[in-house]
Amino acid sequence: MKIVRFLTETGGICLGTTNDDEMREARLIEGDLFGKLEVTKKTVLIKKLLSPIVPPNILAIGLNYRKHADETGAKRPELPVLFIKATTSIADPYGTIFLPAVGPDKVDYEAELAVIIGKSAKNVTPEDALDFVLGYSCANDVSARDWQIEKQNRQWARGKSFDTFCPLGPCLVTKDEISDPNKLRLRSILNRQIMQDSNTADMIFSVQTLISDLSRSMTLLPGTVILTGTPEGVGFTRKPPVFLQDGDEIIIEIENIGRLVNTVEREKPIY
Repeated sequence: MKIVRFLTETGGICLGTTNDDEMREARLIEGDLFGKLEVTKKTVLIKKLLSPIVPPNILAIGLNYRKHADETGAKRPELPVLFIKATTSIADPYGTIFLPAVGPDKVDYEAELAVIIGKSAKNVTPEDALDFVLGYSCANDVSARDWQIEKQNRQWARGKSFDTFCPLGPCLVTKDEISDPNKLRLRSILNRQIMQDSNTADMIFSVQTLISDLSRSMTLLPGTVILTGTPEGVGFTRKPPVFLQDGDEIIIEIENIGRLVNTVEREKPIY
């Protein structure tokens, strides 16, 4: 089931399900996203799509694709490389990614499969890990490379946590619709040019391994979003480098999930 979170014409925020690729309308869902849901017969118009989840935490993995690790010149990790993005970095589908007014100036795109946890998970085994998954979505781990690498001495959180630096959507696809999250094609498309085109099969650590590893002595709360890493083709490794600019359109596309579309705009100076 494709679950969308959206603003209605009357200003309410609702959950619904839709098979409309343009996502203009949805059948209302009642109940608890992390409990029992009921799809009603009532259809309503979607005024604005919202991120499918408001997460309590965003846990992100670096260097989790073999070819991406290779293109950066980094050694392939023996354990998952974890960093945390601020929850205030969430942006809506079709929303705007804002480049901070006074820099950073080297802002990159990263196509990622997002895993959404459905129930509290702690010390789970890889074999049981998918039992704790609610569903999947598309994500863009927007990254300010100058802040990530130069200004913050390789402390990644600041350069990846500016407002709007985590677009998520357009929907949450429940896990029963995805037979194997480790075999999904994903792409990023910048101004109609394909920049990344890979498959989650290139991940070093599978979805099951990531959930198990992250849950070791750390509770993954319902709604936690896990960003599983990005494949090769990011902007800062290109010659010459390619960074997001005012007026750009960036699309993240994942097989069986959909297309996450965002525009890019430079913030107006505030002081």
